[in-house]
Order: sequence, then C-alpha cells, then structure tokens
Amino acid sequence: MTAAGDIEAAVRAWLDGLDDAQRTQATFPFATRDRFVWAYTPGTREGLALRDMRPEQRDAAQAVVRASLSNRAAGEVASIIALETVLGEVERAAGRGGWQRRDPELYWFAVFGEPDPRTPWSWRVGGHHVAVHVTVADGEVIGTTPSFLGANPAVVPSGPQQGFRALGGEERFARSLLANLTPAERRAAIVNDRAPADILTGNASQADPTDVPRGVRHADLQRLQQAELERLIRHYVDRARPDVADWQWERIVADGLGDVTFAWAGSEEPGRGHYYAVRGPRFLIEYDNTQNGANHIHAVWRDLDNDWGEDLLRAHLAEGHHDG
Repeated sequence: MTAAGDIEAAVRAWLDGLDDAQRTQATFPFATRDRFVWAYTPGTREGLALRDMRPEQRDAAQAVVRASLSNRAAGEVASIIALETVLGEVERAAGRGGWQRRDPELYWFAVFGEPDPRTPWSWRVGGHHVAVHVTVADGEVIGTTPSFLGANPAVVPSGPQQGFRALGGEERFARSLLANLTPAERRAAIVNDRAPADILTGNASQADPTDVPRGVRHADLQRLQQAELERLIRHYVDRARPDVADWQWERIVADGLGDVTFAWAGSEEPGRGHYYAVRGPRFLIEYDNTQNGANHIHAVWRDLDNDWGEDLLRAHLAEGHHDG
C-alpha cells in the first residue's frame, strides 16, 4: 500500500471507532481557516482530545501517528507527551504554580476533509510541544509541515527517568557539525554570542524567514562538514515515514544544496543557551534551547512554499482535480 493509503486506512479506522458526538468534534471541512492554525505552547486545540477517547480509540489515534511518521519520530511524539507528567512533577517539586496543567491527555486529533483518494484532506495532532500535520491529495502525501517537536525537560534531571532525552539528534548532530568546522567556517557560522529566547518564526501560519540568520554556506564547507550538515537536515526530514522522507529529501537536493546555510547563536558549551537555523531555498529549520536553564527544546521544520501542502495542492488543482 502507498504512504497515502496507509495513512488513510489508519485515519478511517480511528474515525470509524468514534461515536457521532466525538466525530463531530474531530472533523472539519478541508477549506476551514483553522487548518492553518497551530501552536506549541500549552492550551486547548480544535479537535478531539485524548482525554475524551476510550482506550481503544486512543490506540487507533496512536496508529495514525505510527502510519504517518518514522518509527523514531512516532516514538519521540509518545515520549514528548509522556514528559508532561515529568514536567508536572518537576514544577510541583519546585513550588511553581500551574503544574496541574501538565497533562498527557491534552493532545487533540483533528481531520480536515474526507479521507478519500479523490479529494484533498489532512490530519493533525497538536498539544504542548507537538504539532504534526499531514496533507494528502490525489492519493499522495503532499505535505508534512509545519513539523514541530519540543521537550521540557530536554534531559530529565532526576527521578526514575533521570538522564532520559526525548529529542537527541537535533542537538547532537548540530554540535558535531559545529565542532568539525574550520576556524574560517566557524567565523561565518557563529552569528551571535547570545541565543534568541525562542525560535524566531514562532507559530505563524506562514513562516517569515526575514530575521532568521544565514551563517555559513554548504558550498563553502569542506566535504566532511557538508555531510554533517546534510545529516542534520535529514534528521528533520526523517520525521516523516521513510518513503515520504525520501521524496522530500529529493526535492531539497533538486533545489540545490550550495546555498543552504547553517547559523549558530549562543554558547558552544553544553547546558548553556544556544540556537541554530538551517536555511534553504524553500525550507527552514530552527532550533532553540534557552529556557529553563537551557533544558527546554523547541525544534521546527518548515517548508516555505509547501507548508500545509499548499504549493503542491495548487499544482494539483491547476491540473484539473477538484473536490467532489
């Protein structure tokens, strides 16, 4: 079965297991503006929350995640959700107010349009530090961004899970690249000794990279460093299931890697606030770890032309495909 077919089957199985009231909460027209609304901070989302699902319905929702993402990314989503309990305990022990809001059941699933190879449709899951979007048209996956994953704590400081990391590669691969840069490459890559307080593009429906630093060009790196930068990009691309990730990587390569840039801001010392950005002709990666003593990760991958599948959807409609 194709990627789109696998995802459609999983979404249909989840929807078929809902009662009428739940399905009303979970489904929306494809054309609604809410399809372009996303967030990574705590708060309610449109859709059906895990807390409002029965155990078998939660299993079916998790199957949708597994059908859409790589094994690694699906595991990261599950770990990020589980971190809400850990974060609540950390905040409660520190005497911080509001720790009760940390709840692994406050993640909302939503479907836009009718899962059908004849019409465009999409699904998403959103909650604190998770924003996953998948768009399908004409029986093909045409978009998997915005793709946001975060972790707080980035490294569990104490307790039974002490030392656990929900997200590891985002920092590890970037630090490996930074460590292997030549002095001249480092001067071009390190744009500021202070990191911004968060990702610069926030949760805008359309990412504006104007203020995102550029840094050192892929074309100006030696081959080893080029490979390190490519590995970092692939780590984000590989959040998608392998067949979809391969297609997305082919699009990035076809655009040309020479003008892709890597910029670092903040401390080079682990455990201190740091930020990086990777900019390509049509994509953007931002990573920030400055909050809560630099133990709080925000990491986003945006397709500057094709977030929400919009660029390929326009092409799909221009070829004469229409809803209905």
